[in-house]
Amino acid sequence: MKDRADILIKDGLVVTMNPQRQIFDKGAVVIKDKRIVAVGKTSELEKQYSAEQVIDASKRIVLPGLICAHTHLYGTLLRGAPLKISLPSDFAQILQRVWWPMDEAMTQHDAYASAAIASLEFLKTGTTCFADTYSGPNSIRLSLDNVARAVEEVGIRGIIAFEATERHSVEEGEEGIRENVRFIEKVAERKESKVTGMFSLHASFTCSDNMMKRVRSLASRYKVPVTIHTSEGLVDVYHNLERYGKRTVYRLHDVGLLGHDVVLAHCVHVDDDEIRLIRDSGAKVAHNPMSNMLNAVGVAPIVKMLREGIPVGLGNDGYIFDGFENIRAAYLLHKMYHRDPRVITPEAVLEMATLKGAELYGLEKDLGSLEVGKKADLIIISPKRSPTPVVSESVYGHLVNTVSGCDVETVIVDGKGIMEKHQIKTVDEEKIVETAQSAAKVLWEKLGAL
Repeated sequence: MKDRADILIKDGLVVTMNPQRQIFDKGAVVIKDKRIVAVGKTSELEKQYSAEQVIDASKRIVLPGLICAHTHLYGTLLRGAPLKISLPSDFAQILQRVWWPMDEAMTQHDAYASAAIASLEFLKTGTTCFADTYSGPNSIRLSLDNVARAVEEVGIRGIIAFEATERHSVEEGEEGIRENVRFIEKVAERKESKVTGMFSLHASFTCSDNMMKRVRSLASRYKVPVTIHTSEGLVDVYHNLERYGKRTVYRLHDVGLLGHDVVLAHCVHVDDDEIRLIRDSGAKVAHNPMSNMLNAVGVAPIVKMLREGIPVGLGNDGYIFDGFENIRAAYLLHKMYHRDPRVITPEAVLEMATLKGAELYGLEKDLGSLEVGKKADLIIISPKRSPTPVVSESVYGHLVNTVSGCDVETVIVDGKGIMEKHQIKTVDEEKIVETAQSAAKVLWEKLGAL
């Protein structure tokens, strides 16, 4: 008698990303009660299991869902905006002329609309889990409910927070913290949720020591992660040197913020001593190569961090939502920067987008690889455009150099198919696009772009 399962995916090229980095040609994944119950050869698992749904993955790649380690969903509403401003010449001016005016114009409806379209883009291109920080000083309270509603409707996973800052006042920072506390307590009451909460601080140059200490205490109390933009631009470094006589990571360390539950976004301008401090503290890093190139802030010393054993995940910082584009950018950027094609491998970059992304937020026991007992979050890729064989020996190279988000054919989250053969099963795609475009038009008018 065969064991009964919910889904049997068979005959695929299964890239597990497990500790042994096993790859199964003509492999199978068996799903029951939202979890993976078996991974191996189809010939063996078909003898043991029957299933309600059988998915033929022949000539396809089966991969863990991608994990975006740092994003701003609301950034989608700014895409292509013809802003009538003097072009910024550095990162500080980008914040002052672009992002901060947008933050202040955001509404609760914008929070929902941007989260919906961004989650849809993630789904269609193979990202099944992300960590997001929303910023909107005039739309703080209940903003996370609107973000969460959109994410839950689309059906992927999200770790979300309001980006607390004292840019305008201490009171504004406190209100941002309260919104995070409120949402964390709300989701804690649920038996199970695809959307969870965390704490987010904007950056050390807009947050006081007292604010960082308060968030550190709350994160420990609620046992949730903390994320903060760290030395993304030189403005962060100069601020801390001028006011505190120390570089950014040292200030974060001295106020007691760093720890195993802290995710430092960017870390572009960190020196060797700071890298060792990150390593020794147990903190982790979210790398955002495409955003760093867009803002011309520099290249994060990720190769050094990886050599020091620091967990590094891959984010998009609200820029490009196709995870495979970000994978490819990270793979190429560091080779070029170091002028050495050996410094980073396809496997290492793929780890950053899967298992390491899960590790950043303490989710490695549930997500990031195809292993028995883990949650059934996975994608099926059809590499039709590949000019060369896609086999176990070449699949890492193809995932980094050939595959794009448009090749993602099927997405399963929590053991449920939410996109099958490119067809979205959870939401009305056209309606989400219309909602986003309508919200963007009003926002652009506020910013003087139209």
